[in-house]
Amino acid sequence: VLYLVIPCYNEEAVLPETTKRLTEKMHTMIRAEQVDPESRILYVDDGSKDKTWAIISEYAEAIPYVDGVKLAHNRGHQNALLAGLMTAMPLCDCAISMDADLQDSPDEIPELRRMILEEGYDLVSGWKKKRRDPVGKRWPSKFFNWTARRVSGIKLHDFNCGLKAYRRKVVKSIEVYGEMHRFIPILAKQAGFRRIGEKAVE
Repeated sequence: VLYLVIPCYNEEAVLPETTKRLTEKMHTMIRAEQVDPESRILYVDDGSKDKTWAIISEYAEAIPYVDGVKLAHNRGHQNALLAGLMTAMPLCDCAISMDADLQDSPDEIPELRRMILEEGYDLVSGWKKKRRDPVGKRWPSKFFNWTARRVSGIKLHDFNCGLKAYRRKVVKSIEVYGEMHRFIPILAKQAGFRRIGEKAVE
């Protein structure tokens, strides 16, 4: 069973296109018997002020593999991610986290899942090899990633990437608070999980 965990905050403008593309991908994978029909797209509404929750609720009623979790107030992306992972954890073999705004392509999902379930990775992190961010944003990110590599010994290029795949036992073993979602690969290593890899993504 695969769970796609997607934190959302005021995403009413992008949810229709995101849901269209994700449900198409999920339908294709279910039809090809790549994933179990019980697989889900799990939106986590992080206390949105717009119609995000109303849209998620509508899709959850109409689409068999869409579910939603609503947080009572805005707790930040990282806590919304953790809430989604904790919801998915008892039910899934593999969880994939991604942003709601399609910065991450749904086409990456099958390969990330395969790396977890067939190649035996515990965690796979996306690597946005060709970044389109402004220079002012790229250099702090490069410095953070360089520091994280030096401190942890984990050879990842992009600790910040929201696109990550997790084996269920990894989710069960780690807890994140505040900005600690950036350090999930390090927390996984500290919990004894050594098979940490990355995939270059668009």
